[in-house]
Amino acid sequence: MILYLNGQYVPREQALIPVEDRGFIFGDGIYEGVRSVGGKMFEWAAHAARMDNGLKGLRINFNRAQIDALEAVCERVVKENELVDGEAFLYLEVSRGAAPRAHNFPPASVQPTVFVSASKLVVPRKMRDEGCSAVTFPDMRWKRRDWKTVNLLGNVLARQAAYEAGAYEAILHEDGIVTEGAATNCFAVFDGVLRTHPLTQRILPGITRIVVMELIAEFKMPLLEEPIPFAQLAQADEIFVCGSTTDITPVVTLDGTKIGSGKPGPMTVKLRDAFEARLYQAAGAGR
Repeated sequence: MILYLNGQYVPREQALIPVEDRGFIFGDGIYEGVRSVGGKMFEWAAHAARMDNGLKGLRINFNRAQIDALEAVCERVVKENELVDGEAFLYLEVSRGAAPRAHNFPPASVQPTVFVSASKLVVPRKMRDEGCSAVTFPDMRWKRRDWKTVNLLGNVLARQAAYEAGAYEAILHEDGIVTEGAATNCFAVFDGVLRTHPLTQRILPGITRIVVMELIAEFKMPLLEEPIPFAQLAQADEIFVCGSTTDITPVVTLDGTKIGSGKPGPMTVKLRDAFEARLYQAAGAGR
């Protein structure tokens, strides 16, 4: 595997990061997960904008032009790993860099650490088509979830709870409302109306969520961007989660309870099919 690290394309075993890197010591960094189809980055501009917002929020000295240049880096990493003909997942991280451990920022002369990797993505078609199971879990993350930071311990504990329950995703709740999934955004349908948490500091502005919202508007589906009461979630007619590697995945059981008919609902299926058409058409590739 060939990785990109601080301007160099190197084999994985040669990609070394100092132990004092602030991403390792403090989780002081921003990351992105980008979908590649046929060697092209899906919705790159939206990923770049989100990364820029997070880096500005953390005050890491890495500007928009440097972010934009990472698109070509991603394309080369895909080629170097012979993933052009299929689908791949790109992981990008920018930390504040390596410096002696101190809670305050290091001197401005310290350069950010920049890392990009690519791995083959195999779409779990059966789960996309038939739906998945999910569990609920308390949302214990920090208060700026709109910045995609590498501080993911709350997400990790939630996903482990899902894994131990034999489920795909953990849907998070806080103060009596549903926020999002541990690695996804969450939508539910009640009486023919889609509902999802509005964009605030409490949820991540998902790139797939952006596309889903555009499709909802295109289809003129009823939508309320309002928090879903946690106590009502299990009574939803449909639930789906979405993300860069999740696409639109129906949730057919929640905490062991059947959702709706126990099969993907009509609104979810329509959006899922439209999303996949856009994903593969954008890349000029077939499913």
